[in-house]
Amino acid sequence: MAEYTVPRPVAPAGPELEPVPVAACDVCQALAQEREKARTHGRHLAVRSCNAVIAGHPHGRASGT
Repeated sequence: MAEYTVPRPVAPAGPELEPVPVAACDVCQALAQEREKARTHGRHLAVRSCNAVIAGHPHGRASGT
């Protein structure tokens, strides 16, 4: 009897699920450029790191102080 394996779903690659940098922010823009350079060089951990910093940047959040 032939064995059947279910194909694993593939996560989308690229910017589909990445945070969008704020256009007027120099920090976000620099991180976006660094992220693209890292992606070009296959540095996936650096891409994830840039995404985390962009996502955590405090744009649009109310100040707790």
